[in-house]
Amino acid sequence: MTPESVQTLLQSEDYGDRIKGLNQLRQLPQDLAFEMIQPLIVDANVRVRYAAVSQMDRLGEVNRDKSLEILRDRLSNDKETDVQAAAADAIAALKLTEGFEDLRTAYQQSSEWLLQFSIIAALGEMGDPRGFDLLEDALASDNGLLQSTAVGAFGELGDRRAVPLLLPFLDHPDWQLRHRLAQALTHLGGEEAKTALEYLAKDEVEQVAIEAKRNLNPE
Repeated sequence: MTPESVQTLLQSEDYGDRIKGLNQLRQLPQDLAFEMIQPLIVDANVRVRYAAVSQMDRLGEVNRDKSLEILRDRLSNDKETDVQAAAADAIAALKLTEGFEDLRTAYQQSSEWLLQFSIIAALGEMGDPRGFDLLEDALASDNGLLQSTAVGAFGELGDRRAVPLLLPFLDHPDWQLRHRLAQALTHLGGEEAKTALEYLAKDEVEQVAIEAKRNLNPE
């Protein structure tokens, strides 16, 4: 494998070859791979675009400004939700806080749950305090996956204002959400969170109770 052989695959008319070339980019120096991947980010084939954008969380550090420009464009203009979601994931992984308003706009304008899910997860990973209101909005959603993701993201964000918003979920019927709640409350800390963990330590589902007890009594 050489840069030339990879480039031949990337320029092939067969989209399977282009995806193969994208996979081989992982073995090349990052600065070279960053330059070679850019035409594939706007490829006509959605699978190719998705595969290319998904690598930006790794390659984006080569040129953060250019990466932000690329990811903003795919988040706002790509016609496929999967590609938009991959762009949101990469913005968060690179902690490109300059893209926060782009994430907010995409969340508010989209009705696609997959994109909304990716953005809410991204806000926790990004750690930008401006994400608090969007997480609160997601917590009020009727989509259980979105709620659960918001619970976890609040834990990552670490803003204790979230604790009162999370308390109504102590008796949520989904034990996996309660398990995530125990983890989030541990990250948030404080007396109110401790009291909630003591409640979860008596949960009827063993996994939830064990998680809460472990966080109450760390080794």
